[in-house]
Amino acid sequence: MSNVVPFPVRVPAPESEGDLDIDILTAVDVAIRDLRDIAFRLRGDASGQEQAHECLDMLTRALENARAQG
Repeated sequence: MSNVVPFPVRVPAPESEGDLDIDILTAVDVAIRDLRDIAFRLRGDASGQEQAHECLDMLTRALENARAQG
């Protein structure tokens, strides 16, 4: 007997900018937090951890620059 794995349900993208309920600064801030968690969980995977840290650094710099510009 076969094992059927269902595909996850796709969430439709918002149709307009007005449908977004999160601003870019908040989104980047949340992504930074999530990347910290992911990097911590990838302790055994050096290349994955390095990639997560590089992405974390990039997002941190972008957030700091955006906040500095007002």
